[in-house]
Amino acid sequence: MDTGNFLAGIFFFLLSLNGFISSSPAPSFCPDRCDCQHPHHLMCTNRGLHAVPKPGTRTSEEVLIFSLGGNFISNISAFDFTRYSNLVRLNLQFNQLQTIHLKAFEKLSKLEELYLGHNLLSNMPTGTLQPLKKLTILYGNNNDINKITAELFANLGNLVKLRLDGNSIEVLQDSVFKSLPSLHYLHLEFNKLQHIHRNAFCQLTNLRFLNLAHNKQSAVRNALTFSQLKALKTLLLSDNEIQYVGNHVFQNLKKLSKLSLSNNRISRLDSEALKGLSCLREFLIDGNELEEIPAGLLDSLESVEELDFSRNRISNVDSLAFSQLTHLRVLKLKNNMLTSLSGDIFSLNNVLYDLDLHGNNWTCDCRLEELKRWMTAAHSQGKLLTVFVQCHYPTTLRGKYLDYVNSSQLQPLGNWTHLCKSQAGPEEGREGGKEEAKMLQQGREEAGIQGDQGGPEVAASSSLQERRKPKKEAAGKRAKGRQRSNIVTTTDPPVTSTPSPAGTQDGNTTDPNTGFTTVQSRGKFDLLRSDHEEALPVITDPCIFNRHFITNVSVDEVTSSTVTVYWTTRDHHRYTPGLGPGLEEVHYRILFDRFGTPDRFPRYVYTRGTARSVTLRELSSDVTYMVCVEGVVGGSVCQVAPRDHCTGLVTLPDEGVLTSDLQLVTVATLAGNAVLLLVVGGVWLGRGLKRRLQRRKSAVHVRHMYSTRRPFRPTMATASLSADFTSYQSSRPARLAPLEEGDLIEFPCDRFLDNSSIRRDSDMQRFSD
Repeated sequence: MDTGNFLAGIFFFLLSLNGFISSSPAPSFCPDRCDCQHPHHLMCTNRGLHAVPKPGTRTSEEVLIFSLGGNFISNISAFDFTRYSNLVRLNLQFNQLQTIHLKAFEKLSKLEELYLGHNLLSNMPTGTLQPLKKLTILYGNNNDINKITAELFANLGNLVKLRLDGNSIEVLQDSVFKSLPSLHYLHLEFNKLQHIHRNAFCQLTNLRFLNLAHNKQSAVRNALTFSQLKALKTLLLSDNEIQYVGNHVFQNLKKLSKLSLSNNRISRLDSEALKGLSCLREFLIDGNELEEIPAGLLDSLESVEELDFSRNRISNVDSLAFSQLTHLRVLKLKNNMLTSLSGDIFSLNNVLYDLDLHGNNWTCDCRLEELKRWMTAAHSQGKLLTVFVQCHYPTTLRGKYLDYVNSSQLQPLGNWTHLCKSQAGPEEGREGGKEEAKMLQQGREEAGIQGDQGGPEVAASSSLQERRKPKKEAAGKRAKGRQRSNIVTTTDPPVTSTPSPAGTQDGNTTDPNTGFTTVQSRGKFDLLRSDHEEALPVITDPCIFNRHFITNVSVDEVTSSTVTVYWTTRDHHRYTPGLGPGLEEVHYRILFDRFGTPDRFPRYVYTRGTARSVTLRELSSDVTYMVCVEGVVGGSVCQVAPRDHCTGLVTLPDEGVLTSDLQLVTVATLAGNAVLLLVVGGVWLGRGLKRRLQRRKSAVHVRHMYSTRRPFRPTMATASLSADFTSYQSSRPARLAPLEEGDLIEFPCDRFLDNSSIRRDSDMQRFSD
């Protein structure tokens, strides 16, 4: 049998079989306009039904799920489900149900899940749900129910989840859920609850989740309301009208891990309002009217990890407000009325990494200097995400971020001078006597500028610590150096690196690879002067060192993840007498951070000795970075920003592996195509040669069918042959006389053709009998 005919036969057989199957009638138990392909599931969803469809001639005992959602059913009669006694799940959501007969579920003793949500039910007759002894999930959400009673839930001892959200319930009566000892999840959000009886939740000893959000409650006063919810883990009271939270109202919720009071009208929490919440991990009270966070209010939250006080009116936070919260990881204080925070307010929160202080009216004076140091130290050690503290006052600093404000700019304002005595004093050149300047500078040195001393990536932080002298000795020596620097004229203000076209303008160097221009301070051009023309200051401050002695910052060997930074320094040994013995050596810190992105996370690398280059690693591909080189003088670094001696770079895209892979794939594809073309060409040529050979062989057989005119076997002549024909003998020599068409004798072809499988040609058909 021909292979093509065989495959065609199989194909038509499958088509006929498929037509037979598809044309087979639906099971006899399937209701009209429903899908019953699965024997356990009657799918009647979105069929435009106005009533529960009647079952077929016989009822399947295997039907476990009946889906009727998305129709226009308005009434459930007593006989709609009598023939579905084995149902486990019944879905009637998104219909127009208004009434349910008292005996509608009487035969559904095995039902475990009942979904009645998104209908028009206002009430259900008492006893409607009583036959459903095995019910575990009941959805009655998004209806018009305005009242629930304890009798409605009678005999539902196995119920685990109850949804009544999106109704119009106003009151929870006494012991309304007493028949539900196994309940774990209770949804009552988006109702109109104004009053909750103190015993409304009695017997719910296994309840884990309670949602009372988006209601009309005005206060949480009674300590007995939640007293029996021993297993509760989540309590949501957000988006109500709560103005008052009484003492000890949550004291029995020993396992509560999340409490939300967001978007209420709470202006004050009593000192014992959060008592007993020792296991609470997340406390949300954002969107209220709190004005302060006093000491001791949060002390009972021993395990809390996240606090959200955003969008309140907080203007005062006690310095001890968070002192007991050793597990605090996330703190949100954004969009309040804060102007200042104590410097040591977060000193005991060692695992705090997400601090949101955005959207406050910060006054950037000396009271924020300690906070700035703590933030800098935490940033350098990789312990804290970027914190945005944007100055609002004074007007000279408005819009600037505290991270990039010089400590000398944090001056005392108004009557706050007495609070800044112990803080860092002003920079050099401040008006006043030498004794006052010495005292302020000594206080600054005792406080220590150590916020930027690096973290895990610091190469020589330990050596810096070893080289430091005791506080009193170091402070004395540095104070002397400060006195000498008071006579030095003020240097030029720092400028930053900005993108510019390639080239050099006004002495500014431009990296041809990145297009970033490094604006040099005028101190760099002192190299063109003679020694007697220079007026270099004595080095007692890292900012002065950066400005006058670090030059020619550049980058090279840029790849997708690494870059090498080079710089040069002028001879500074004769300008460092104020550092004291053992501190003459200046170290260098390389700061690098993403440029132009809202989220900033500066990182640092420290070098020692005479090193004038460093390779930065683990960069991200195709990202713009800003790299700055700074001096570490006497263990201190410059706090001025924008920083001098910076340059920009853009890492290369990580395309090496991908490009090579694409090239290999391209070459392999071309090779495969070439081989395929060769094979196809060979097959085509072979078939052509075969056809030619067959034609030549056929032509040979045809020539054998012709012969010259000779005596024609007179013994076998018959009557049908002419006597003249049989006796005719040619007198012409075969080689001399050319043959004519009339000289040929035509013979039957089947006598001369061999028995080979050569296909008959159309030219040979005329030789057939």
